[in-house]
Amino acid sequence: QVVKSARVMKKAVALLIPHMEAEHGDGGERRYQGTILLATVKGDVHDIGKNIVGVVLGCNNYRIIDLGVMVPAEKIIGTAVAEEVDVIGLSGLITPSLHEMIHVAREIERNGFELPLLIGGATTSRRHTAIKIEPGYHGPTVYVPDASRAVEVVGNLISDDLRPDYARRVREDYRRVRDTYENRTPRLPLVPFGEACQRRPVLEWSEETIAVPEFTGVRVDDDFPLAALVSYIDWTPFFTAWELRGRYPAILEDALVGGEARKLFDDARDLLRDIVDRRLLRARAAWGFFPAQANGNDIILYDGAARSEVLTTFHMLRQQRPRSADGPCFALSDFVGPEGTRDYIGAFTVTTGIGLDELVAGYEADHDDYQAIMAKALADRLAEALAENTHQRARRAWGYGQEEDLEDEGLIQEKYRGIRPAPGYPACPDHTEKRRLFDLLEVERRIGVDLTESYAMNPASSVAGLYFGHPGARYFNVGKIGRDQVEDYARRKRTTVDTIERWLAPNLDYEPEGQPGGNTAV
Repeated sequence: QVVKSARVMKKAVALLIPHMEAEHGDGGERRYQGTILLATVKGDVHDIGKNIVGVVLGCNNYRIIDLGVMVPAEKIIGTAVAEEVDVIGLSGLITPSLHEMIHVAREIERNGFELPLLIGGATTSRRHTAIKIEPGYHGPTVYVPDASRAVEVVGNLISDDLRPDYARRVREDYRRVRDTYENRTPRLPLVPFGEACQRRPVLEWSEETIAVPEFTGVRVDDDFPLAALVSYIDWTPFFTAWELRGRYPAILEDALVGGEARKLFDDARDLLRDIVDRRLLRARAAWGFFPAQANGNDIILYDGAARSEVLTTFHMLRQQRPRSADGPCFALSDFVGPEGTRDYIGAFTVTTGIGLDELVAGYEADHDDYQAIMAKALADRLAEALAENTHQRARRAWGYGQEEDLEDEGLIQEKYRGIRPAPGYPACPDHTEKRRLFDLLEVERRIGVDLTESYAMNPASSVAGLYFGHPGARYFNVGKIGRDQVEDYARRKRTTVDTIERWLAPNLDYEPEGQPGGNTAV
Protein backbone atom coordinates (compact mmCIF):
# COMPACT_ATOMS: atom_id res chain seq x y z
CA GLN A 1 0.00 0.00 0.00
CA VAL A 2 2.89 2.35 0.73
CA VAL A 3 4.37 1.70 -2.70
CA LYS A 4 0.99 2.11 -4.38
CA SER A 5 0.38 5.45 -2.69
CA ALA A 6 3.83 6.69 -3.69
CA ARG A 7 3.33 5.67 -7.32
CA VAL A 8 -0.09 7.30 -7.49
CA MET A 9 1.29 10.56 -6.12
CA LYS A 10 4.24 10.41 -8.54
CA LYS A 11 1.80 10.08 -11.41
CA ALA A 12 -0.38 12.87 -10.06
CA VAL A 13 2.55 15.27 -9.67
CA ALA A 14 3.88 14.50 -13.17
CA LEU A 15 0.54 15.03 -14.85
CA LEU A 16 0.08 18.39 -13.19
CA ILE A 17 2.92 19.85 -15.27
CA PRO A 18 1.16 22.04 -17.89
CA HIS A 19 2.90 20.62 -20.97
CA MET A 20 1.75 17.13 -19.97
CA GLU A 21 -1.91 18.15 -19.99
CA ALA A 22 -3.73 17.24 -23.19
CA GLU A 23 -7.24 17.54 -24.53
CA HIS A 24 -9.09 14.31 -25.25
CA GLY A 25 -11.64 13.47 -27.91
CA ASP A 26 -12.72 15.08 -31.17
CA GLY A 27 -12.96 18.77 -31.81
CA GLY A 28 -10.82 19.69 -28.82
CA GLU A 29 -13.55 18.69 -26.33
CA ARG A 30 -12.22 16.63 -23.47
CA ARG A 31 -13.98 13.35 -22.77
CA TYR A 32 -13.93 12.41 -19.11
CA GLN A 33 -14.46 9.00 -17.60
CA GLY A 34 -16.99 10.54 -15.22
CA THR A 35 -17.83 13.51 -13.01
CA ILE A 36 -16.98 13.40 -9.29
CA LEU A 37 -18.37 15.87 -6.75
CA LEU A 38 -16.20 16.35 -3.65
CA ALA A 39 -17.11 18.34 -0.54
CA THR A 40 -15.93 18.85 3.02
CA VAL A 41 -19.14 18.74 5.04
CA LYS A 42 -20.75 21.65 6.87
CA GLY A 43 -18.86 22.90 9.91
CA ASP A 44 -15.48 21.51 8.81
CA VAL A 45 -12.64 23.43 7.14
CA HIS A 46 -10.03 20.71 6.58
CA ASP A 47 -9.55 19.57 2.99
CA ILE A 48 -5.97 18.47 2.26
CA GLY A 49 -6.95 14.80 1.96
CA LYS A 50 -9.92 15.68 -0.22
CA ASN A 51 -7.69 17.84 -2.42
CA ILE A 52 -5.26 14.96 -2.92
CA VAL A 53 -8.14 12.64 -3.84
CA GLY A 54 -9.25 15.24 -6.40
CA VAL A 55 -5.77 15.46 -7.89
CA VAL A 56 -5.39 11.68 -8.16
CA LEU A 57 -8.81 11.26 -9.77
CA GLY A 58 -8.26 14.25 -12.04
CA CYS A 59 -4.99 12.75 -13.26
CA ASN A 60 -6.95 9.62 -14.15
CA ASN A 61 -9.26 11.63 -16.42
CA TYR A 62 -12.19 12.30 -14.12
CA ARG A 63 -13.91 15.69 -14.07
CA ILE A 64 -13.68 17.01 -10.51
CA ILE A 65 -16.16 19.44 -8.97
CA ASP A 66 -14.71 20.47 -5.60
CA LEU A 67 -17.22 22.47 -3.59
CA GLY A 68 -14.62 23.33 -0.96
CA VAL A 69 -15.25 23.37 2.78
CA MET A 70 -18.24 23.86 5.10
CA VAL A 71 -20.66 22.64 2.44
CA PRO A 72 -24.29 22.06 3.56
CA ALA A 73 -26.32 19.10 2.35
CA GLU A 74 -28.63 21.21 0.17
CA LYS A 75 -25.68 22.59 -1.82
CA ILE A 76 -24.24 19.11 -2.32
CA ILE A 77 -27.59 17.83 -3.58
CA GLY A 78 -28.30 20.85 -5.77
CA THR A 79 -24.88 20.70 -7.42
CA ALA A 80 -25.13 16.95 -7.97
CA VAL A 81 -28.37 17.47 -9.88
CA ALA A 82 -27.25 20.52 -11.85
CA GLU A 83 -23.90 19.03 -12.88
CA GLU A 84 -25.23 15.49 -13.45
CA VAL A 85 -22.43 13.98 -11.41
CA ASP A 86 -21.64 10.27 -11.30
CA VAL A 87 -20.27 10.03 -7.74
CA ILE A 88 -20.49 12.12 -4.54
CA GLY A 89 -17.54 12.16 -2.13
CA LEU A 90 -17.81 13.49 1.45
CA SER A 91 -14.83 14.43 3.60
CA GLY A 92 -14.30 15.61 7.16
CA LEU A 93 -11.68 15.69 9.89
CA ILE A 94 -13.29 16.72 13.18
CA THR A 95 -15.61 14.31 15.01
CA PRO A 96 -18.81 16.41 14.52
CA SER A 97 -18.34 15.75 10.79
CA LEU A 98 -19.27 12.11 11.40
CA HIS A 99 -22.78 13.16 12.43
CA GLU A 100 -23.02 15.59 9.50
CA MET A 101 -22.16 12.78 7.06
CA ILE A 102 -25.02 10.71 8.44
CA HIS A 103 -27.32 13.68 7.86
CA VAL A 104 -26.09 14.21 4.28
CA ALA A 105 -26.56 10.52 3.44
CA ARG A 106 -30.14 10.62 4.72
CA GLU A 107 -30.86 13.79 2.76
CA ILE A 108 -29.49 12.16 -0.40
CA GLU A 109 -31.78 9.18 0.28
CA ARG A 110 -34.76 11.47 0.90
CA ASN A 111 -34.17 13.11 -2.47
CA GLY A 112 -34.28 9.78 -4.29
CA PHE A 113 -30.65 9.54 -5.39
CA GLU A 114 -29.01 6.35 -6.70
CA LEU A 115 -25.48 7.79 -6.95
CA PRO A 116 -22.51 6.11 -5.28
CA LEU A 117 -21.45 7.86 -2.07
CA LEU A 118 -17.79 7.93 -1.00
CA ILE A 119 -16.84 8.55 2.62
CA GLY A 120 -13.36 9.69 3.68
CA GLY A 121 -11.42 11.72 6.21
CA ALA A 122 -9.31 11.26 9.31
CA THR A 123 -12.16 10.49 11.73
CA THR A 124 -14.09 8.21 9.37
CA SER A 125 -13.70 4.45 9.23
CA ARG A 126 -15.02 1.34 7.52
CA ARG A 127 -16.90 0.37 10.67
CA HIS A 128 -18.53 3.75 11.16
CA THR A 129 -19.53 3.81 7.48
CA ALA A 130 -20.99 0.32 7.70
CA ILE A 131 -22.90 0.84 10.95
CA LYS A 132 -24.03 4.45 10.80
CA ILE A 133 -24.00 5.75 7.21
CA GLU A 134 -24.66 2.88 4.80
CA PRO A 135 -27.95 1.75 6.41
CA GLY A 136 -29.42 5.22 5.82
CA TYR A 137 -28.82 5.26 2.05
CA HIS A 138 -29.81 2.52 -0.37
CA GLY A 139 -27.26 3.54 -3.01
CA PRO A 140 -23.67 2.21 -2.96
CA THR A 141 -21.82 3.68 0.03
CA VAL A 142 -18.09 3.03 0.25
CA TYR A 143 -15.44 4.05 2.76
CA VAL A 144 -12.23 5.15 1.00
CA PRO A 145 -9.26 5.02 3.42
CA ASP A 146 -6.83 7.00 1.26
CA ALA A 147 -6.38 8.65 -2.12
CA SER A 148 -4.53 5.69 -3.61
CA ARG A 149 -7.70 3.58 -3.34
CA ALA A 150 -9.98 6.19 -4.87
CA VAL A 151 -9.24 5.35 -8.51
CA GLU A 152 -10.02 1.66 -8.06
CA VAL A 153 -13.19 2.35 -6.06
CA VAL A 154 -14.53 4.95 -8.49
CA GLY A 155 -13.64 2.80 -11.48
CA ASN A 156 -15.74 -0.03 -10.09
CA LEU A 157 -18.65 2.24 -9.20
CA ILE A 158 -19.06 4.04 -12.54
CA SER A 159 -18.74 0.92 -14.68
CA ASP A 160 -22.09 -0.54 -15.74
CA ASP A 161 -20.46 -3.96 -15.87
CA LEU A 162 -18.50 -3.83 -12.61
CA ARG A 163 -20.80 -1.81 -10.38
CA PRO A 164 -23.50 -4.40 -9.54
CA ASP A 165 -21.08 -7.06 -8.32
CA TYR A 166 -18.78 -4.54 -6.60
CA ALA A 167 -21.68 -2.84 -4.80
CA ARG A 168 -23.04 -6.23 -3.72
CA ARG A 169 -19.68 -7.29 -2.29
CA VAL A 170 -19.30 -4.02 -0.37
CA ARG A 171 -22.85 -4.29 0.95
CA GLU A 172 -22.25 -7.86 2.12
CA ASP A 173 -18.96 -6.82 3.74
CA TYR A 174 -20.69 -4.00 5.62
CA ARG A 175 -23.47 -6.32 6.70
CA ARG A 176 -20.83 -8.62 8.24
CA VAL A 177 -19.31 -5.60 10.00
CA ARG A 178 -22.72 -4.74 11.49
CA ASP A 179 -23.38 -8.34 12.51
CA THR A 180 -20.00 -8.53 14.23
CA TYR A 181 -20.68 -5.26 16.03
CA GLU A 182 -24.17 -6.27 17.15
CA ASN A 183 -23.02 -9.71 18.33
CA ARG A 184 -19.75 -8.58 19.91
CA THR A 185 -18.74 -9.97 23.27
CA PRO A 186 -19.93 -7.62 26.02
CA ARG A 187 -17.16 -5.30 27.11
CA LEU A 188 -16.11 -4.80 30.68
CA PRO A 189 -18.67 -2.55 32.36
CA LEU A 190 -17.84 1.07 33.01
CA VAL A 191 -16.92 2.17 36.49
CA PRO A 192 -19.92 4.08 37.90
CA PHE A 193 -19.28 7.79 37.63
CA GLY A 194 -19.34 8.32 41.40
CA GLU A 195 -16.70 5.64 41.89
CA ALA A 196 -14.63 7.05 39.00
CA CYS A 197 -14.54 10.43 40.76
CA GLN A 198 -13.25 8.75 43.91
CA ARG A 199 -10.52 7.02 41.90
CA ARG A 200 -8.81 10.23 40.81
CA PRO A 201 -4.99 10.01 40.91
CA VAL A 202 -3.26 11.18 44.08
CA LEU A 203 -0.80 13.98 43.26
CA GLU A 204 1.52 16.03 45.43
CA TRP A 205 0.84 19.76 45.78
CA SER A 206 3.84 21.64 47.16
CA GLU A 207 6.23 24.44 46.26
CA GLU A 208 8.16 21.94 44.16
CA THR A 209 5.14 20.97 42.09
CA ILE A 210 3.26 24.30 41.85
CA ALA A 211 5.14 26.66 39.56
CA VAL A 212 4.40 30.40 39.54
CA PRO A 213 4.50 32.07 36.11
CA GLU A 214 6.27 35.38 35.59
CA PHE A 215 3.03 37.02 34.44
CA THR A 216 -0.72 36.44 34.34
CA GLY A 217 -3.05 37.50 31.57
CA VAL A 218 -2.62 37.27 27.80
CA ARG A 219 0.35 37.94 25.55
CA VAL A 220 -0.04 38.33 21.79
CA ASP A 221 2.51 37.62 19.06
CA ASP A 222 1.06 39.50 16.12
CA ASP A 223 3.63 38.60 13.48
CA PHE A 224 5.95 35.91 14.83
CA PRO A 225 8.96 35.34 12.53
CA LEU A 226 8.39 32.30 10.34
CA ALA A 227 12.14 31.66 10.08
CA ALA A 228 12.22 30.92 13.82
CA LEU A 229 9.72 28.07 13.32
CA VAL A 230 11.52 26.02 10.66
CA SER A 231 13.65 24.06 13.13
CA TYR A 232 10.52 23.16 15.13
CA ILE A 233 8.78 21.43 12.22
CA ASP A 234 7.91 17.76 12.69
CA TRP A 235 8.17 16.46 9.13
CA THR A 236 6.76 12.96 9.72
CA PRO A 237 3.07 14.07 9.56
CA PHE A 238 3.89 16.02 6.39
CA PHE A 239 4.79 12.81 4.57
CA THR A 240 1.75 11.07 6.06
CA ALA A 241 -0.48 13.80 4.59
CA TRP A 242 0.87 12.85 1.17
CA GLU A 243 0.32 9.15 1.95
CA LEU A 244 3.99 8.30 2.24
CA ARG A 245 4.30 6.25 5.43
CA GLY A 246 7.46 6.39 7.47
CA ARG A 247 9.30 8.47 10.05
CA TYR A 248 11.43 11.42 9.07
CA PRO A 249 14.37 11.42 8.38
CA ALA A 250 14.56 7.64 7.85
CA ILE A 251 11.85 7.83 5.18
CA LEU A 252 14.26 9.72 2.90
CA GLU A 253 16.42 6.58 2.67
CA ASP A 254 13.58 4.06 2.57
CA ALA A 255 14.20 1.40 -0.08
CA LEU A 256 10.66 1.61 -1.43
CA VAL A 257 9.55 5.23 -1.09
CA GLY A 258 12.82 7.07 -0.41
CA GLY A 259 13.07 8.49 -3.92
CA GLU A 260 9.54 9.89 -3.85
CA ALA A 261 10.04 11.19 -0.33
CA ARG A 262 13.24 13.04 -1.26
CA LYS A 263 11.60 14.70 -4.27
CA LEU A 264 8.61 15.72 -2.19
CA PHE A 265 10.89 17.01 0.57
CA ASP A 266 12.93 19.06 -1.90
CA ASP A 267 9.75 20.61 -3.31
CA ALA A 268 8.48 21.32 0.19
CA ARG A 269 11.69 23.04 1.27
CA ASP A 270 11.71 25.16 -1.89
CA LEU A 271 8.18 26.40 -1.21
CA LEU A 272 8.87 26.80 2.51
CA ARG A 273 11.88 28.98 1.71
CA ASP A 274 9.71 31.10 -0.57
CA ILE A 275 7.00 31.42 2.11
CA VAL A 276 9.54 32.49 4.72
CA ASP A 277 11.56 34.85 2.52
CA ARG A 278 8.52 36.58 1.01
CA ARG A 279 6.45 36.42 4.23
CA LEU A 280 3.56 34.81 2.35
CA LEU A 281 1.97 33.60 5.59
CA ARG A 282 1.56 35.37 8.92
CA ALA A 283 2.06 33.64 12.26
CA ARG A 284 0.05 34.83 15.25
CA ALA A 285 -0.34 33.58 18.80
CA ALA A 286 -2.37 34.46 21.88
CA TRP A 287 -1.24 32.77 25.07
CA GLY A 288 -1.07 33.36 28.78
CA PHE A 289 -1.55 32.20 32.36
CA PHE A 290 -4.37 32.46 34.87
CA PRO A 291 -4.76 31.69 38.58
CA ALA A 292 -6.77 28.48 38.80
CA GLN A 293 -8.01 25.72 41.06
CA ALA A 294 -9.84 22.46 40.56
CA ASN A 295 -13.38 21.99 41.81
CA GLY A 296 -14.16 18.33 41.31
CA ASN A 297 -14.12 17.78 37.55
CA ASP A 298 -14.15 21.51 36.74
CA ILE A 299 -11.26 23.98 36.47
CA ILE A 300 -12.05 27.49 37.72
CA LEU A 301 -9.97 30.38 36.37
CA TYR A 302 -9.66 33.68 38.25
CA ASP A 303 -8.83 37.23 37.30
CA GLY A 304 -5.86 38.47 39.31
CA ALA A 305 -3.85 37.36 42.32
CA ALA A 306 -6.74 38.01 44.74
CA ARG A 307 -8.73 35.24 43.01
CA SER A 308 -11.92 37.10 43.82
CA GLU A 309 -13.46 37.18 40.33
CA VAL A 310 -14.12 34.08 38.23
CA LEU A 311 -13.11 34.47 34.60
CA THR A 312 -14.43 31.19 33.30
CA THR A 313 -14.81 27.51 34.13
CA PHE A 314 -13.58 24.62 31.99
CA HIS A 315 -15.60 21.42 32.34
CA MET A 316 -13.67 18.17 32.11
CA LEU A 317 -14.67 14.56 31.55
CA ARG A 318 -13.36 11.63 33.58
CA GLN A 319 -12.37 8.15 32.49
CA GLN A 320 -14.87 5.46 33.46
CA ARG A 321 -12.92 2.55 32.03
CA PRO A 322 -9.43 2.70 33.60
CA ARG A 323 -6.49 0.84 32.11
CA SER A 324 -6.43 -1.67 34.97
CA ALA A 325 -9.02 -3.05 37.37
CA ASP A 326 -7.74 -0.99 40.30
CA GLY A 327 -6.15 1.86 38.31
CA PRO A 328 -6.95 5.58 38.58
CA CYS A 329 -9.61 7.31 36.50
CA PHE A 330 -8.10 10.47 35.05
CA ALA A 331 -9.61 13.88 34.28
CA LEU A 332 -7.63 16.96 33.27
CA SER A 333 -8.87 18.74 36.39
CA ASP A 334 -6.69 16.33 38.41
CA PHE A 335 -3.62 18.26 37.20
CA VAL A 336 -4.75 21.58 38.73
CA GLY A 337 -4.39 22.26 42.44
CA PRO A 338 -7.54 21.82 44.57
CA GLU A 339 -9.05 24.36 46.95
CA GLY A 340 -6.42 25.62 49.36
CA THR A 341 -3.64 25.71 46.77
CA ARG A 342 -2.58 28.64 44.58
CA ASP A 343 -2.06 26.98 41.25
CA TYR A 344 -2.12 28.29 37.67
CA ILE A 345 -3.18 27.11 34.25
CA GLY A 346 -2.16 28.26 30.78
CA ALA A 347 -4.10 28.66 27.54
CA PHE A 348 -3.09 29.28 23.93
CA THR A 349 -4.26 29.62 20.35
CA VAL A 350 -1.83 29.91 17.44
CA THR A 351 -2.25 30.18 13.69
CA THR A 352 -0.06 30.27 10.60
CA GLY A 353 -3.01 30.36 8.24
CA ILE A 354 -3.26 34.13 7.78
CA GLY A 355 -2.62 34.69 4.06
CA LEU A 356 -3.04 31.03 3.10
CA ASP A 357 -6.31 31.50 1.20
CA GLU A 358 -4.72 34.11 -1.06
CA LEU A 359 -1.63 31.97 -1.61
CA VAL A 360 -3.68 28.90 -2.50
CA ALA A 361 -6.01 30.90 -4.75
CA GLY A 362 -3.00 32.07 -6.75
CA TYR A 363 -1.77 28.54 -7.34
CA GLU A 364 -5.26 27.33 -8.23
CA ALA A 365 -5.66 30.17 -10.72
CA ASP A 366 -2.51 28.83 -12.40
CA HIS A 367 -3.98 25.29 -12.27
CA ASP A 368 -1.13 24.27 -9.98
CA ASP A 369 -2.99 22.00 -7.58
CA TYR A 370 0.26 20.40 -6.44
CA GLN A 371 1.62 23.66 -5.04
CA ALA A 372 -1.79 24.56 -3.60
CA ILE A 373 -1.88 21.33 -1.59
CA MET A 374 1.78 21.75 -0.67
CA ALA A 375 1.08 25.23 0.72
CA LYS A 376 -1.76 23.89 2.91
CA ALA A 377 0.38 21.02 4.17
CA LEU A 378 3.24 23.39 5.04
CA ALA A 379 0.89 25.83 6.78
CA ASP A 380 -0.33 22.96 8.96
CA ARG A 381 3.25 21.99 9.84
CA LEU A 382 4.11 25.60 10.65
CA ALA A 383 1.06 25.85 12.92
CA GLU A 384 2.19 22.81 14.89
CA ALA A 385 5.71 24.26 14.96
CA LEU A 386 4.36 27.53 16.38
CA ALA A 387 2.40 25.55 18.99
CA GLU A 388 5.63 23.78 19.99
CA ASN A 389 7.62 27.00 20.05
CA THR A 390 4.97 28.85 22.07
CA HIS A 391 4.73 26.00 24.57
CA GLN A 392 8.50 26.14 25.03
CA ARG A 393 8.33 29.88 25.70
CA ALA A 394 5.42 29.28 28.07
CA ARG A 395 7.38 26.68 30.06
CA ARG A 396 10.25 29.12 30.42
CA ALA A 397 7.88 31.90 31.50
CA TRP A 398 6.38 29.43 33.99
CA GLY A 399 9.79 28.91 35.51
CA TYR A 400 10.15 25.15 35.39
CA GLY A 401 11.26 25.16 31.75
CA GLN A 402 14.20 27.54 32.13
CA GLU A 403 16.69 24.72 32.55
CA GLU A 404 15.43 22.74 29.56
CA ASP A 405 18.10 21.75 27.07
CA LEU A 406 16.30 19.72 24.43
CA GLU A 407 17.26 19.21 20.81
CA ASP A 408 14.56 19.36 18.11
CA GLU A 409 13.82 15.62 18.36
CA GLY A 410 13.40 15.91 22.12
CA LEU A 411 10.78 18.61 21.60
CA ILE A 412 8.96 16.55 18.98
CA GLN A 413 8.88 13.58 21.38
CA GLU A 414 7.65 15.92 24.16
CA LYS A 415 10.40 15.01 26.60
CA TYR A 416 9.58 17.90 28.88
CA ARG A 417 7.42 18.68 31.89
CA GLY A 418 3.84 19.65 31.22
CA ILE A 419 1.20 18.93 28.57
CA ARG A 420 -0.97 20.96 26.15
CA PRO A 421 -4.19 19.00 25.47
CA ALA A 422 -6.68 20.46 23.00
CA PRO A 423 -10.50 20.49 23.10
CA GLY A 424 -11.80 17.84 20.73
CA TYR A 425 -8.95 15.42 21.38
CA PRO A 426 -8.80 12.30 23.59
CA ALA A 427 -8.22 13.91 27.01
CA CYS A 428 -10.82 16.64 26.37
CA PRO A 429 -13.13 15.31 23.64
CA ASP A 430 -15.78 18.05 23.88
CA HIS A 431 -15.22 20.51 21.03
CA THR A 432 -17.60 23.05 22.58
CA GLU A 433 -15.09 23.83 25.36
CA LYS A 434 -13.13 25.59 22.63
CA ARG A 435 -15.64 28.43 22.83
CA ARG A 436 -14.64 29.15 26.45
CA LEU A 437 -10.99 29.08 25.46
CA PHE A 438 -11.56 31.53 22.61
CA ASP A 439 -13.55 33.88 24.84
CA LEU A 440 -10.87 33.74 27.54
CA LEU A 441 -8.09 34.74 25.12
CA GLU A 442 -10.32 36.94 22.90
CA VAL A 443 -8.95 34.95 19.99
CA GLU A 444 -11.12 36.38 17.21
CA ARG A 445 -10.20 39.97 18.05
CA ARG A 446 -6.56 39.41 18.87
CA ILE A 447 -5.30 37.02 16.18
CA GLY A 448 -8.13 36.62 13.67
CA VAL A 449 -9.05 32.96 14.21
CA ASP A 450 -12.74 32.09 14.53
CA LEU A 451 -14.85 28.98 15.07
CA THR A 452 -17.33 27.31 12.74
CA GLU A 453 -20.70 26.06 13.96
CA SER A 454 -19.01 22.69 14.58
CA TYR A 455 -16.14 24.37 16.47
CA ALA A 456 -13.53 23.82 13.79
CA MET A 457 -10.94 26.60 13.73
CA ASN A 458 -10.72 28.88 10.71
CA PRO A 459 -8.05 29.23 9.32
CA ALA A 460 -7.59 25.48 9.49
CA SER A 461 -3.86 25.87 10.11
CA SER A 462 -4.46 26.72 13.77
CA VAL A 463 -3.89 24.97 17.10
CA ALA A 464 -5.51 25.70 20.46
CA GLY A 465 -5.36 24.15 23.91
CA LEU A 466 -4.56 24.43 27.60
CA TYR A 467 -1.23 24.27 29.43
CA PHE A 468 -0.86 22.07 32.50
CA GLY A 469 2.42 22.42 34.39
CA HIS A 470 2.24 19.82 37.16
CA PRO A 471 5.06 17.26 36.81
CA GLY A 472 2.47 14.48 37.07
CA ALA A 473 0.38 15.79 34.16
CA ARG A 474 0.06 13.25 31.38
CA TYR A 475 -1.95 12.61 28.24
CA PHE A 476 -4.74 10.03 28.37
CA ASN A 477 -7.87 9.01 26.52
CA VAL A 478 -11.21 9.64 28.25
CA GLY A 479 -12.74 6.88 26.14
CA LYS A 480 -16.29 5.71 26.67
CA ILE A 481 -18.53 7.32 29.28
CA GLY A 482 -21.91 6.39 30.73
CA ARG A 483 -25.19 8.24 30.93
CA ASP A 484 -24.51 8.96 34.63
CA GLN A 485 -21.54 11.13 33.65
CA VAL A 486 -23.41 12.67 30.70
CA GLU A 487 -26.18 13.81 33.06
CA ASP A 488 -23.65 15.30 35.48
CA TYR A 489 -21.77 16.98 32.62
CA ALA A 490 -24.98 18.48 31.20
CA ARG A 491 -25.82 19.86 34.64
CA ARG A 492 -22.39 21.42 35.04
CA LYS A 493 -22.52 22.99 31.57
CA ARG A 494 -26.14 24.09 32.09
CA THR A 495 -27.41 22.43 28.96
CA THR A 496 -29.50 19.40 28.02
CA VAL A 497 -28.53 15.74 27.98
CA ASP A 498 -29.55 15.59 24.29
CA THR A 499 -27.09 18.36 23.47
CA ILE A 500 -24.25 16.63 25.27
CA GLU A 501 -25.10 13.32 23.61
CA ARG A 502 -24.87 14.97 20.21
CA TRP A 503 -21.46 16.52 20.83
CA LEU A 504 -20.00 13.54 22.66
CA ALA A 505 -21.50 10.84 20.46
CA PRO A 506 -18.12 9.12 19.83
CA ASN A 507 -17.64 8.69 23.59
CA LEU A 508 -21.05 7.33 24.56
CA ASP A 509 -21.16 3.78 25.88
CA TYR A 510 -24.87 3.57 25.19
CA GLU A 511 -27.32 4.35 22.39
CA PRO A 512 -29.15 7.66 23.00
CA GLU A 513 -32.85 7.57 22.31
CA GLY A 514 -34.53 9.50 19.53
CA GLN A 515 -31.39 11.07 18.09
CA PRO A 516 -30.49 10.78 14.38
CA GLY A 517 -27.30 8.81 14.00
CA GLY A 518 -27.37 7.55 17.56
CA ASN A 519 -23.91 6.78 18.84
CA THR A 520 -22.04 8.44 15.98
CA ALA A 521 -18.64 6.77 16.35
CA VAL A 522 -18.43 3.09 17.08
